Amino acid sequence: MRHAPSSLRTADRLMTDHQTAIIAIIPARYGSTRFPGKALVSIKGKPMIQWVYERTMRSQLVGRVVVATDDERIMQTVSAFGGEAIMTSSSHQTGTDRIAEVARKLDCELVVNVQGDEPLIQPEMIDQAIQPLMEDASIPMGTLCNKIERREEAFDPNVVKVVFDKNNFALYFSRAPIPWDRDQWPGKGAPAELPLTGAMYKHIGLYVYRREFLLAYAALPQTPLEALEKLEQLRALEHGHNIKVIVTRHESFGVDIPGDLGKILSRLEES
Repeated sequence: MRHAPSSLRTADRLMTDHQTAIIAIIPARYGSTRFPGKALVSIKGKPMIQWVYERTMRSQLVGRVVVATDDERIMQTVSAFGGEAIMTSSSHQTGTDRIAEVARKLDCELVVNVQGDEPLIQPEMIDQAIQPLMEDASIPMGTLCNKIERREEAFDPNVVKVVFDKNNFALYFSRAPIPWDRDQWPGKGAPAELPLTGAMYKHIGLYVYRREFLLAYAALPQTPLEALEKLEQLRALEHGHNIKVIVTRHESFGVDIPGDLGKILSRLEES
């Protein structure tokens, strides 16, 4: 009897059994440098981690949601609202390392990394990032971006930009404004004088990995560009791996500092 190629079997499993084949992991630590304990901060009566968990649960493609934490307080909070949490080592340097520890213990095809500080994450965004990996078993990793409409974001080093090829595979991620408009920007004295021209895209830090790729990726050594830009996803590119980039119409609203909570509350009122 001839057997279907493994890539086809993987795709078939994802299409027919995604409730067990796709797991979202939300890394959440207590000791954030700029905002300690932010995972537990109350937003309209619910801790932020609960907002993220419940919105992730509304994904049409994710079959299971797990919080990966190194803190007993977060563990107890997740259990109290009926969620699932797994304790991890406190020595991890990145969220990727934390979710990789959990993924080693799971039987699944795809792992979705949903940031624990994005209480307004849209379930549709998660599904958009997952879909290409369901349809093409050769894609090891995927992420999201959206078009930059505000010039201040284009020149803000805290907003990560991405450029991608005609097949929507990432060419580079940077804190700098890329691509550089050679005709419009030369000779300008300051970023405030640079007009926003052409299409620029903001990276959204939601990732989907094939489980086996995630485990291998987390074990790779840090690379020069990753260390320079402080962008972990550059490690994958520098080691020659493809990252599929999906353009979404949805915005991303992370909580990095206490002042960001006001923006979240305002957007909740608007919606």
